[in-house]
Amino acid sequence: MLLKLLLDQGLPRSAPKLLLNAGIDAIHVADIGLATAEDEEILLKAKQERRVIVTLDADFHSLLALSGAKFPSVIRICIERLKAQAFTNLLLSVLPKCEESLLKGAVVTIDHHRIRLRFLPLVK
Repeated sequence: MLLKLLLDQGLPRSAPKLLLNAGIDAIHVADIGLATAEDEEILLKAKQERRVIVTLDADFHSLLALSGAKFPSVIRICIERLKAQAFTNLLLSVLPKCEESLLKGAVVTIDHHRIRLRFLPLVK
């Protein structure tokens, strides 16, 4: 898989290791000194390293919409309190369906019932 992931605060700290074991390049913001960073700083880091942000936070979608940016891609998980293995399993089931779109620039929202995908830039 070509995707590189940047996991935001609130997501399991042990998930990157599980994802790495599955062949996915993943890091957690807390492991690279961005645990208390503003969303704009996380967006910049993801853009510089061509990483997809994985988050629980709706703010990234809003920031991308306001800026008209085409990158970085963002996956928003709307399912809280997932343990590391359940979170990893969820991503491993969703990523093959969205990988190509995420590489082109997209936002994906995952909830209990569906996966929504929109291409960047987000425009009305």
